[in-house]
This record gives sequence, structure tokens and C-alpha cells, in this order.
Amino acid sequence: MNRAELTKKLADDAQISPDEACQVLDVFVQTIKHSLLQGKRVEIRGFGSFKIKEYEPYTGRNPRTGESVEVKGKRMPLFRAGKELKKLVNS
Repeated sequence: MNRAELTKKLADDAQISPDEACQVLDVFVQTIKHSLLQGKRVEIRGFGSFKIKEYEPYTGRNPRTGESVEVKGKRMPLFRAGKELKKLVNS
């Protein structure tokens, strides 16, 4: 399902206009992004949680040349499915 399909489904189920559904989805996504940028964890019960994982810099290896390469530290957003979602998918 892509963003357009999700917006249409939201509009149909909530009986709102497609423009309103698009705004709701935009606010939802922006709120999650804003919280993650502030270092907060976002949990949606029954669905899952989002958080930022920090990776320290390390020395890696270029597989082609075998030479050592310094890899910068980074932050990655992670999603972890909740118990109910896992159960639903595996049933």
C-alpha cells in the first residue's frame, strides 16, 4: 500500500474528504519525525514503536581493495513491530 492508497482508505473509512485525510496523514508522520528528532521514542500500542539508534564510528574495510576505511558514526530510525501486529501477521 502506498501513500495515495492509504490516504484514500483513511478518507473512505473516516468519511472525510481526501484532502482532509491527506492532512491527517501529514500531521501524523510529521509528529513522529519531530519526536524522533528530539530523541523521543514513539510507541503506538498494538502496532509498534519507533526510536533512533546511535551507531559509534568504527574502522571498516573496503571489500574490493581490502584497505581500512573510517566509517562515521550515525543515527538510524528503527521500527519494532508490536506484539499484536506480530501475532496478526503470523496467524
